[in-house]
Amino acid sequence: MSKFLKALPICAALALSVPQALFAQTTATKPTTEQATPDAGNAAKIEEQLSLGEDADKDPELGKPYTKEVIGAWEMRCIKTEEEVDPCQMYQLLDDGQGAPVAEVSLFRLPEGGKAEAGATIVVPLETSLPQQLTIAVDGGKARRYPYAFCNPVGCYARLGLTPADVAAFKRGNEAVITIIPAIAPDQQVKLTVSLSGFTASYDKVSVIEQ
Repeated sequence: MSKFLKALPICAALALSVPQALFAQTTATKPTTEQATPDAGNAAKIEEQLSLGEDADKDPELGKPYTKEVIGAWEMRCIKTEEEVDPCQMYQLLDDGQGAPVAEVSLFRLPEGGKAEAGATIVVPLETSLPQQLTIAVDGGKARRYPYAFCNPVGCYARLGLTPADVAAFKRGNEAVITIIPAIAPDQQVKLTVSLSGFTASYDKVSVIEQ
């Protein structure tokens, strides 16, 4: 089960491996002149994984995502555009209860007139059992089941249509529980908690995404 929970953040762990190796080298015995000669190719590969930072007051570049603000448990993830108001979605990273990231949720509003008032995308680890789908329940209420749409190297995606009743339940709720089934342990369940703190205030600022 622990291997399954670590499936999503494994790429982040690999990304940290080179900087850690670099740190280990700097704390070792000082090398000789020949050993200290830098390898331009290796240096370039290491530098590609490092950030040189930028002016904190600098405006985001066009087309680039950024976090506009944090409201309760939700980030307002936006895309910089030339419009007066940038399109934003609600975003929350879910962990395993011990701080390790396992899944993520993003939510956006839909145009009026359809059965769904909002849409959401949930990304879970690749080793999830797809036929058993995922379920969501708010504050211990009746769960709803949703299928997975596709998988890529990041994880497997479920795309949800949320009715006005679903949105209302999120607004008045304290937490939602997402239940997924590991492919390596189909007789077990993994429950991930989505905090609904700040949901209403965040939802009021979410952009309407035209489909």
